[in-house]
Amino acid sequence: MAAGLVISAPASGVGKTTLTLALARAWRQRGLNVQCFKSGPDYIDPAFHAAATGRASVNVDSWAMDRGTIAHLVSRGADADVVLAEGSMGLFDGVAARGVSGTGATADIAEMLGWPVVLVIDPSGQAQTAAAIAAGLRDYRPGVKLAGVVLNRVASPRHEALVRHALDEAGIAVFGALPRHAEISLPKRHLGLVQAEEQAEIGKLIDEAARFVAEHVDLDAVLRCAASWSLQPAVNGPNVTPPGQRIALARDAAFSFVYPHMLEAWRVGGAEISTFSPLADEAPDAGADVCWLPGGYPELHAGRIAASARFRSGLRAFAETRPVHGECGGYMVLGTALTDADGIRHEMTGLLGLETSFAKRRMHLGYRLATLDAPMPGHSSGARLRGHEFHYSTIVAQPDMPLAVVHDATGAVIAETGSRRGHATGTFFHLIAEDR
Repeated sequence: MAAGLVISAPASGVGKTTLTLALARAWRQRGLNVQCFKSGPDYIDPAFHAAATGRASVNVDSWAMDRGTIAHLVSRGADADVVLAEGSMGLFDGVAARGVSGTGATADIAEMLGWPVVLVIDPSGQAQTAAAIAAGLRDYRPGVKLAGVVLNRVASPRHEALVRHALDEAGIAVFGALPRHAEISLPKRHLGLVQAEEQAEIGKLIDEAARFVAEHVDLDAVLRCAASWSLQPAVNGPNVTPPGQRIALARDAAFSFVYPHMLEAWRVGGAEISTFSPLADEAPDAGADVCWLPGGYPELHAGRIAASARFRSGLRAFAETRPVHGECGGYMVLGTALTDADGIRHEMTGLLGLETSFAKRRMHLGYRLATLDAPMPGHSSGARLRGHEFHYSTIVAQPDMPLAVVHDATGAVIAETGSRRGHATGTFFHLIAEDR
């Protein structure tokens, strides 16, 4: 029977991912089977999890998914020895309005699954106050159980002693304390971590993190606090319909943001997926019946995309007779032009009239609930789609017909409606699930 833990923190940037990867690799090196999940809509961390464990990781999200879907996704950990769910942001951070089964907070998943929480606490610039923060998190929501804490970036033995003493007085277990160690810092980019597939040395970095954490953290004590859990019957899998029987999927460094559970659901639904690389100037499979361009970092590769004549002409020919859909970065590439951070304007594929710019950065972030005004691949007009938007581009022009009426998690109308023209559709949000 698997044992489950949630790795969380008071805030972002404290070291959740590093600790999750280190624990997963250290336990795997001891011969344990480790399964990871990511709580929330972050689509970068699951690839790091897979690199650390050798097992595919998926997102579980209480705002976008019902309990049945979450149970179905978590069931992949039934044969593991230990399951780690990495949280997002702070433990209780979610949206103000409840979604399908919660607010998107990590605490929702911890309570739903009955898994204790290990907090990563960074006491930089404080000492005893760190214990007050941990105690507040412990007591904030009765259904969430705190197992203990791991201190990260402690300044000195004296600093560690002060924090440990305060936590001991508060009745909170300390599993270990990590001094600052630059060698295990994961590279970051404006959307979060640099993707695992872009880092040739990711295996060595995770190995070093595992060695360092094993030296400073009581791995056995952490493992003992994990809660045994019995797999609950999963009535529902993800409510995801394949967009076609044969799907041509853009896949390279510019097009890599796609939720793993989406691809799995497509395959379970009987779809065949063939990948192609726009950066290698490849066109979509001519035998496919739909083409899907996921998000990524097209702004970092805009010059190469603009110069990829075979890709652009092949995609245009494909769209003359079959549907093409783009999400976020893929949506931008379906547009007329993209201006990069240096102010250079690059011609895109022109299947839609959208024009975007990174010359003046503006963050767009949050959950999205879209009601389709027209069909898009895999979903009919009137469908209610739940997703998440995160990008820094500005819309310069959006002349096409809107694809959907889009609201944020509070119910406010969002200006970014997506677009449709001919067989081409696109959205700024990344699809997570359709409401049942």
